[in-house]
Amino acid sequence: MPHPLRRPELLAPAGSLDMMRTAFAYGADAVYAGQPRYSLRVRNNSFGQLDTLAAGMAEARAAGKLFYLVANIYPHNAKIRSFEEDMAPVMEMRPDALIMADPGLMMMVRERWPEMDIHLSVQANTTNYASVRFWQSMGVKRIILSRELSLDEIAEIRDACPDMELEVFVHGALCIAYSGRCLLSGYFNHRDPNQGSCTNSCRWDYKLHEGADDAAGDVHARGDMPIGNPKHAGAVGTATRGKADAAPGTALGGGPRHIGGSKVWLLEEGTRPGELMPIEEDEHGTYILNSKDLRAIEHVQRLVDIGIDSLKIEGRTKSPYYVARASQGYRRAIDDAVAGRPFDTRLLGELEGLASRGYTDGFYQRHHTPAHQNYLRGHSESGRSLLVGEMVGYDAQRGLAEVEVKNGFGVGDRLEFVQPEANHELQLDRLLTVDGEEIGRIPGSGRRVWLPLPAQADPAQPCFIARFL
Repeated sequence: MPHPLRRPELLAPAGSLDMMRTAFAYGADAVYAGQPRYSLRVRNNSFGQLDTLAAGMAEARAAGKLFYLVANIYPHNAKIRSFEEDMAPVMEMRPDALIMADPGLMMMVRERWPEMDIHLSVQANTTNYASVRFWQSMGVKRIILSRELSLDEIAEIRDACPDMELEVFVHGALCIAYSGRCLLSGYFNHRDPNQGSCTNSCRWDYKLHEGADDAAGDVHARGDMPIGNPKHAGAVGTATRGKADAAPGTALGGGPRHIGGSKVWLLEEGTRPGELMPIEEDEHGTYILNSKDLRAIEHVQRLVDIGIDSLKIEGRTKSPYYVARASQGYRRAIDDAVAGRPFDTRLLGELEGLASRGYTDGFYQRHHTPAHQNYLRGHSESGRSLLVGEMVGYDAQRGLAEVEVKNGFGVGDRLEFVQPEANHELQLDRLLTVDGEEIGRIPGSGRRVWLPLPAQADPAQPCFIARFL
């Protein structure tokens, strides 16, 4: 069913005031931020301070932007007891909405602050229109749909629920568990992902050992090297947590290996040599994997046509440079889609300038498993460009920008100057220290230098500088 074309909100993450300001400067309509105690990011951020949170909301309001506060934890009793008292001063600041998942907390907010809008967090796993209707009947204003939905399923929900606000994720990290409900970090480190303290254990360095079980039922490593990496010998150990029997299928690290009629695999995490853990494998694969990052910019046109109200970028713990490039790219894609212009494929390349674990469009279109998983690395890399600096000042008399260095670069490098209105390129031919000394290269972060701006660049606008690789 066609829907009236409307311009969706571009919603960006904010872990600090600087990040919020950057998001707005590069095209975001709204930001979301959370206090560590009640959001699924317990890492300290500047919005954990009430005065900073108040300043952020006031700035957003003055700029005609929106500020959503995340309170999407599934709390244990101890946090229930302190919730209302802790939230009272925050509610006086009038956030534009609370992003929540727990029904009990929502009930408490409804009873004490009935005027507060509630957006249902993706953690609530809303995957069908019946659930959307239920939450609508509970007074929820917006549903952030589950990441596990296809475009066609999202369209079906929109058709069935035309008067409910819908939000979807379009960019950022993906969790290997269902919408983030993972227990791996809690198992290894006693840091519960569902309480906001995930250690991203799925992205650690693991080695796979072939195992054999003895007469006592214990599983031992077979040989002294991990499978598929003969250059690195793993410590031999014994798994005492039981045997891993698996259904027939393709094994990690090569073809199927059968021991006593069953496949036995042992996993060794890089910082725990000799602690070999049995893992199970079935026809769907194994369960400790590293997801590629979500990039759905090529689907913005379809999401606009469907009538989605908000397109969301993940990444509250990432950098201002990340939010600048992501906001800039999706701002252009949204504006093009609403104006009827074709998708600019160059935006795909520009997002390659961000460090990522490789990209996937997630579940928007159905793919085979290898399209989602990154089997080669768990860290982020960029194959296009690298952030090397941020402009912090400008000397109009000399025509030079003062740059805070983030990574090394030098004369001869091709640089990209990333600004809200447009990006510009320059082959660097001059580089000066803060004392005015000509140099050929600056080795790394923690320093400041002077360099020329491209003629088209606006020194009054924010500017990040990247080096093409």
